Amino acid sequence: MDVNEVLLPGVGLRYEFVNEEGERVGVVVRRTGGVELIVYEGPDPDDEARTVLRLTAEEADALAEMLGAPRIAERFADLSKEVPGLRAAQVEVETEGPYAGRRLGETRARTRTGASVVAIVRGEEVTPSPGPGRVLLPGDVLVVIGTHDGIAAVERLIRGG
Repeated sequence: MDVNEVLLPGVGLRYEFVNEEGERVGVVVRRTGGVELIVYEGPDPDDEARTVLRLTAEEADALAEMLGAPRIAERFADLSKEVPGLRAAQVEVETEGPYAGRRLGETRARTRTGASVVAIVRGEEVTPSPGPGRVLLPGDVLVVIGTHDGIAAVERLIRGG
C-alpha cells in the first residue's frame, strides 16, 4: 500500500492512502499536536476533504496503540505461516507466576527455551522488542515466537510449571 506524505506549510503533515474500496483516506498531524482523520469526497487529492474525527495527541496515541497491537500479532502469525515450524503465541503473566514483578531478562526465556519474546502487550500499550530490563506485570501478554515445544516451554516457565 502506498502512503503519500504531504507537507502542509504552517499546519503540519498529511498522510494519505487509497483503501481497498477506492476511497482516499487522510490523517493530518498538526504542529500543535492535534490529529484529524479525513476522507476525500472524490478520488483526486485536490477534492474537498471532510473531517471525520478530531483527536488530541494523547487520543491519537491511544488509537494508534489499539490499531497497532492486533497488527503486530497478525504480522507474526503471517511470518509463522511462511517459515515451517515457526509459530507465534501469546502467554499471559499471572499474578501468582514466579516472574510477576521481575525483569524479562531474569526469565532467560530464549536461553532456556529457544523461543523469543518479541513484544509485550500491557493493556493498550505495545512494547516491541522488549529489553531484558522490562519489568513484567500481572496481566502482561508476552508475544512469543518459536517452535511448538519452545513456546510450550515459555508458557511453563512464565506460569511456574
